[in-house]
Amino acid sequence: MTARGVALTPMETRRDVVVRAAVLADELGYETFAVPEGWGFDSTPVLTEIAVRTNRIRLVSGVLSVWGRTPATLAMTAATLHQVSEGRYVLGLGASTKALAEGFHDVPFSRPAERLREVVTAVRTLLRGEPAQLRGTRSARPLRLGQPPVPELPIWIAALGPRTMEVATELGDGWIPALVARDRVAGSAAELRGRRESAFTVATGPIAVAAEDPGMAREIAATCLAWYLSAMGDVYARSLAGQGYADEVSAVIAANPRPSPRHGTVPAAADGLLDQLAVHGTPEQIQAQLKPWDDAADIVSIMLPPGLPWDTVEATIRAAAG
Repeated sequence: MTARGVALTPMETRRDVVVRAAVLADELGYETFAVPEGWGFDSTPVLTEIAVRTNRIRLVSGVLSVWGRTPATLAMTAATLHQVSEGRYVLGLGASTKALAEGFHDVPFSRPAERLREVVTAVRTLLRGEPAQLRGTRSARPLRLGQPPVPELPIWIAALGPRTMEVATELGDGWIPALVARDRVAGSAAELRGRRESAFTVATGPIAVAAEDPGMAREIAATCLAWYLSAMGDVYARSLAGQGYADEVSAVIAANPRPSPRHGTVPAAADGLLDQLAVHGTPEQIQAQLKPWDDAADIVSIMLPPGLPWDTVEATIRAAAG
């Protein structure tokens, strides 16, 4: 069976719940636990706390924005978490969104794929123990990372568009996208691997909610998807439209004129899209719905909607563990 992982959304900022979920996933044999970073907490101290409270699970920054930290800071962070986790850390990088780059980090969102390429290249250079690649202060003496080199530290790239996918193919050790339709994952993964000579990990999966009331589980999953499509800028809506779901995306956006993170609607016209992006229902239903994902990704990483009560978090993690 394909390995399983757990991923969160940037809206989940209950540190105690995040850490507790990671400990449970570690105990149940999950392969990875991914902590995102958006506009809430700094994810790296949380990953540090998780590292010292777990034993075997791989810990993923899923993902750090290339606009929010310099390549030098990213390299220091990655090398430090590599040490703290005893080699279990994976650096996830992404081009993020215009809304976050400009509205939060106050950085112009210009040529994101090129920025992603430059940052990944610069971080790898430092992790290999080589001098920093200086672009803005060429007269300065390039410095090296003051830690032992870790060239083997994996970098997974969150890519949705064709240009960022090229960066993932050329420079990444893995692909860690969010909200890619299940039937599109396998084809995209095969295309990426076909351009590679070395190993390449595909880690992605559906929104997941387990509950004894299937209707409630669907409502929670639908709310999460509706929020991403109607309130998180156009990056996910544009991506899914390009994957062949333009009508369904339009239906979801039309059904949520005033987006809410607590109450969202996926109309019947978009049921096919929800089926592609979410698993929901009883534990038995979750297991059945995950089977097609096992053929699509190396690591099927379930995404937990934000704000779930702990008993629902626990039930979902246990249900998806197999």
